[in-house]
Amino acid sequence: MSHPIRPALPADVPVILSLIRDLAAYEKLAHEVEATEEKLRQSLFPAGSAAPAAHCVIAEAGGVPAGFAIYFFNYSTFLAQPGLYLEDLFVKPEFRGHGTGKALLLHLARLAHRRGCGRMEWTVLDWNQPAIDFYESVGARRMKEWQVCRLTGAALAQYA
Repeated sequence: MSHPIRPALPADVPVILSLIRDLAAYEKLAHEVEATEEKLRQSLFPAGSAAPAAHCVIAEAGGVPAGFAIYFFNYSTFLAQPGLYLEDLFVKPEFRGHGTGKALLLHLARLAHRRGCGRMEWTVLDWNQPAIDFYESVGARRMKEWQVCRLTGAALAQYA
């Protein structure tokens, strides 16, 4: 099966939001989605010369959106190189098992390599064994010694 992957366009914002909601439902986190079409438009496709906060690519199957990946570039002080951080990768259930997820991950790995990134990173929920197995099958190494820390919402505001 062919897996065309293309950069998302402003017209794709409703599709992106739908995929984000599908991902959140799969992860049992639908109650945490605060994204709106307008917020996505502002952060992915800002007006004027502002840089986007993140980038999105969409995988299609038969001209239909089958999945997506949202990523941004960060920086490693230890490597003194940029890195690519994969925020989200999601493939609709009906398109799983046909290489769509692998095609998305490969697309981003090639992009990271072309951009001179020293690494590509992402997180995976500890209960998501199918995703863990998939990532390990492509050579990813889980960093079990690292724990994610997060300030958000009221805690961020209070600390700030």
